[in-house]
Amino acid sequence: MDIIHEKKQHLENHLRELGSVAVAFSSGVDSTFLLKVAHDVLGEKAIAVTARSCSFPARELNEATAFCAENGIKHIIVDSEELAIDGFSQNPKNRCYLCKKELFTKIKSIAKEHGISHVAEGSNTDDSGDYRPGLMAVAELEVKSPLREAKLSKAEIRTLSKEMGLPTWDKQSFACLSSRFVYGETITEEKLSMVDKAEQRLLDLGFHQVRVRIHGNIARIEIDRSEFEKILQPEIAQELNGYLRELGFLYVTLDLGGYQMGSMNKTLDL
Repeated sequence: MDIIHEKKQHLENHLRELGSVAVAFSSGVDSTFLLKVAHDVLGEKAIAVTARSCSFPARELNEATAFCAENGIKHIIVDSEELAIDGFSQNPKNRCYLCKKELFTKIKSIAKEHGISHVAEGSNTDDSGDYRPGLMAVAELEVKSPLREAKLSKAEIRTLSKEMGLPTWDKQSFACLSSRFVYGETITEEKLSMVDKAEQRLLDLGFHQVRVRIHGNIARIEIDRSEFEKILQPEIAQELNGYLRELGFLYVTLDLGGYQMGSMNKTLDL
């Protein structure tokens, strides 16, 4: 057995030892893989919990609902409005911690109500090298991280997902829309909607990995550099500029560095 399949077996054994899990399910690459493996191993003792909020696009919630329905997985949707959390809208450096603590506290309560022993989340080994204050909440609340326990990387999860026929194996990476704001800039429902609609237009135009970062009235578009030629085609550039200005952005820019995971963390003095 090769290393990647040994890691999957380790994951399965770990989940079996846990006995029952409520998976924090966002319909992303990692949580979809984790949920499917957990359900394969534990059956009805694995449930999915998805948070509904203004920082979570409707398309992602719809995909989460569809996946659970297609696979016969019990799916619970919980309202988790980050903007109601004290201090969150001011976008402090520990924004993600505030959000994850509130979310996982709710999921732990749901798990208890349904007789589920543990809450599990989908971070992988790649997440250890970036600024991830949300992992502090994971540790404090004793939330399980089975993919990190099995030492699975994002690339390995994609490979295994493809083998399993999961539709997310080549899905673009996603993070909550609040991550598009430079730290210290006030997060509002209106601005979250602007970012959501801007990114959706890019996806509709066929761009794969996209981010629209918001800096006041400036939109900074991040896409894979391999797609620069496409976005700079006059008709596409003109359409995007016009549409994003209609949304409320005054200036529309392209980041020549291309897509970068966690690029807003560069503004932090860590």
